Amino acid sequence: MSDFFNGGWSAYIAIATVGGLVACAVLLFIASRRQVMASDNTTGHVWDEDLRELNNPLPLWWMGLFVLTIVFGGIYLALYPGLGSKPGKLGWTSAGEHAADMAQARTTMAPVYAAFKDLAPEQLARDAKAHGIGERLFANNCAQCHGADAKGSKGFPNLTDSDWLWGGSFDTIVETITHGREGNMPVMAPAVGTAEDIRNVAHYVLSLSGSPHNALYAQLGKPKFVVCAACHGPGGKGNPALGAPNLSDKIWLHGWGEEAVTAMINNGKHNVMPAHGERLTPEQIRVLAAYVWSLSQSQDVAAAH
Repeated sequence: MSDFFNGGWSAYIAIATVGGLVACAVLLFIASRRQVMASDNTTGHVWDEDLRELNNPLPLWWMGLFVLTIVFGGIYLALYPGLGSKPGKLGWTSAGEHAADMAQARTTMAPVYAAFKDLAPEQLARDAKAHGIGERLFANNCAQCHGADAKGSKGFPNLTDSDWLWGGSFDTIVETITHGREGNMPVMAPAVGTAEDIRNVAHYVLSLSGSPHNALYAQLGKPKFVVCAACHGPGGKGNPALGAPNLSDKIWLHGWGEEAVTAMINNGKHNVMPAHGERLTPEQIRVLAAYVWSLSQSQDVAAAH
């Protein structure tokens, strides 16, 4: 889609729009010049033996409606955006309208969020009103990827357990929501070695969590794991500073088993958590972060709601 966001695409839209209006005007002009034929004024088409299609010009009232439509289209394009990136004389844009609506909504909700300003994260997580607002913010902004129950799916982290790629503290969750995250697992096949080496490393990775594996392959793959330890650590415990997952538990974000681990080594993976700092206010992010944080906490926190 990024290929469409350039000056050429804007020019294409403008030319197609203006060309369409001009073509309609030319067609109307040609139609207005047509005269009634001097003979029987038919096109030669006959149906049901005696129904003949006449070749009369368009009625003037009908022609007038077409002309008004073209004039209206030209005025509309001059006032409103429609010619590619041209904003129009009135300066109206749908993005500007959305921004104004969001600003009004934030002004309306400001007193509500002000009540949560001095609450500590633990208090915020236990506050029933804040929890309800956080739940709605989650449904509108996060559930599309992490699921309505926040349990995620393949490629999208589960937010209700204790496994966090970048750390699960309240402040870290605030940072994640505000600025987003970008995780990159590089293609490691060239560094690991042959196909057999990759298979062996995959089995060693599986052995770290006690997942089903071939013990002989795992033993052979252990020395080769050193190239993976730079991110995942010598014991495969992961590194939150890099977003490197813990390989020693049984939580597999992109699937488990020899085939899945081998695919990661061969192909790598690039994941992006989009930033929400421009969509949500700091007050909203704080309430949302408290809600997300509460999902992975003890039953005492959950029971407070």
